[in-house]
Amino acid sequence: MEAATPMPPADTATEKAPMDALVIQGGRRLSGRVAISGAKNAALPVMAATLIAPGVHKLRNVPDLRDTRTFAAVLGKLGAKVRFEGDLCTIDTTHVNSVEAPYELVKTMRASIYVLGPLLARLGGAKVSLPGGCAWGPRPVNLHLAGLAAMGANLEIEHGYIVGRGVKLHGTHFTFDIVSVGATAQLMMAAVTAQGTTVLDNVAIEPDITVLGEVLVACGARIDGLGTRRLVIHGVRDLKLIDTTIIPDRIEAATFAAAAVITGGSITLERVIPDHFEAALRKLEEAGGNVVREHDEVTVTGRGRPEAVDVTTQVFPGFPTDMQAQMMAVASIANGTSVIEDTIYLDRFSHVAELQRLGARIELKNNVAVVKGVEKLSGAPVMATDLRASAALALGALVAEGETRISRIYHLDRGYEKFDHKLTQLGARVERVQE
Repeated sequence: MEAATPMPPADTATEKAPMDALVIQGGRRLSGRVAISGAKNAALPVMAATLIAPGVHKLRNVPDLRDTRTFAAVLGKLGAKVRFEGDLCTIDTTHVNSVEAPYELVKTMRASIYVLGPLLARLGGAKVSLPGGCAWGPRPVNLHLAGLAAMGANLEIEHGYIVGRGVKLHGTHFTFDIVSVGATAQLMMAAVTAQGTTVLDNVAIEPDITVLGEVLVACGARIDGLGTRRLVIHGVRDLKLIDTTIIPDRIEAATFAAAAVITGGSITLERVIPDHFEAALRKLEEAGGNVVREHDEVTVTGRGRPEAVDVTTQVFPGFPTDMQAQMMAVASIANGTSVIEDTIYLDRFSHVAELQRLGARIELKNNVAVVKGVEKLSGAPVMATDLRASAALALGALVAEGETRISRIYHLDRGYEKFDHKLTQLGARVERVQE
């Protein structure tokens, strides 16, 4: 068993880590089996939920990522003790005694705001920096704040921090103007120990949200309607300790499925839940891939050059915005013209210019990209601008002629565990170098 590792200091957990690049030699078909890691987007809210009940919590299948390490550092600043041993993350929240999540950590990852609701629920106060994260467009936290205000939290913005003092949460009826994964998780965690009943309408139903609810229920929460657009949460006095296994990462799984299609290879995805990324699998089938679904694994086989396919991102169970960039990479070498529209984040297209450097023909107008497939891409130096853009560039590099150097891949390391190693095991020529 891998030795237990304590949390690194906050600075080494975030932006002072060495700058790495990936150098990829294109033109190889990928084949083999790859084990999909635990889901970052499921792990982070569950890590936050450990704040609600004091004691030692156990989370298995936690991916070792920049984001999970950063979140652990945030918890450490609040007084928790976090320990990683292989994929087991043990979090002792017995002595949480601070309500401040500092700017230097929160600015690197938007999900840090998840501590807000649990802190208000347990300690009645919070001082959480306004979040940062991927460098594309504003993603306001107004839904988080409005929902918490409806539950009785008098929150102020002071010098860049969200501040609440002397808060006693109570039940409410809150309807989300738009579906928000983060705000749904936030209000769910805040409501489970609030006094009275909370009704949340138009909630997100992504697997990460449903699983968070199931984890809370296993700890004694009373939540009705999981998996539907309405949640009814009856507040309880306290919760039991969390002991759970994080679900597999559906976006990582879909990314490797796209790698099989774009390279004309064959990859078996191990330890997955096929229903969680069914929308992506259907689009890859439409693009010419052959998909064989089994209970906990999926085999995806490419058939030469992909076919053009139109994509419109939607909330779950629709096509995920987190796969938009990767699908654009597939479309860039497809036979025909694809139209890709992102209705979730209208400005999530920083990868377009970098794919164009590889020779992709993409015309972007507002939130719609028209991709005219070319027969081949050519290697070039490119720069990752966010998490999913970096994955898209890696996919493009896998089929580009010659060498592609992808800089600033710390974005990739935020959400993909050992991505370069997994690609190498599948037959890619990938080298991680320091810039």
